[in-house]
Amino acid sequence: LNHTAETSQGWGYAVFGSVIDGMDVVDQIALSTTSNVGGYADAPLEPTIINSVTVSE
Repeated sequence: LNHTAETSQGWGYAVFGSVIDGMDVVDQIALSTTSNVGGYADAPLEPTIINSVTVSE
């Protein structure tokens, strides 16, 4: 997990994969306006929709 707190009890997400092209899109998603939504802190106020993904091995 990519914990955001200094303890193992901190919030985080399971990290899988890596961005090899299109980091500018990731940066734009990171700029989304967020708030406390549905019990989650820092959730986007508008849905983030990913239209396509390419999986390479």
